[in-house]
Amino acid sequence: MTDYKDYGFYNDEPAHTFQYLQAPLLSMLDKNTNRCILDIGCGNGYLANYLISQGYNVYGTDASEAGIAIARQANPDKFFVQDLSTGKLPPELQGLNFDTIISTEVIEHLYDPAGFIEFCKSVLNGKGGIIITTPYHGYLKNLTLSLFNKWDRHLSPGWQGGHIKFWSRATLGKLLTDAGFKVVAFKGCGRAPYFWKSMIIKAQIGQ
Repeated sequence: MTDYKDYGFYNDEPAHTFQYLQAPLLSMLDKNTNRCILDIGCGNGYLANYLISQGYNVYGTDASEAGIAIARQANPDKFFVQDLSTGKLPPELQGLNFDTIISTEVIEHLYDPAGFIEFCKSVLNGKGGIIITTPYHGYLKNLTLSLFNKWDRHLSPGWQGGHIKFWSRATLGKLLTDAGFKVVAFKGCGRAPYFWKSMIIKAQIGQ
């Protein structure tokens, strides 16, 4: 699996992206069923630390040492540097039974998204679920970008480490179902319906 680096949110301020994802993402969680959560690509730990403050049991990993250093300021024992190319969790997390994986605005940066989903499945050990957020692409949004000649700005090819995969509800859903998950929830987030900034897909193993 190809490594990824520096795609999270590493400033001291809360991530702008999470502000419009917060309510719909939280609506997909329940403390009674989501008892041990792993936030992969946690950046500066804003989301994971927020969930911890709400009573959830959450751990976070990221390839950025700078991001993890910020995350640890609030909860030193909950965050760890992880190189996804190893296909393994950090040693400190390998004995935990995770039932939920969250990954916000990461999969659009990965060369091998199928490998990433298989890694998530292995972490869940055959049971549990995954919640993924990524920028939304669909017919009306794509058509509008074309009509107003906004694709160059939208794709931003000069952005170092930027987006290399552009997901629709159908393509991300297929990626998950091909890996043995069943999609159980979808939400569009930000802007007007079908012009959403991002989407959230929740899927369960073996349902």
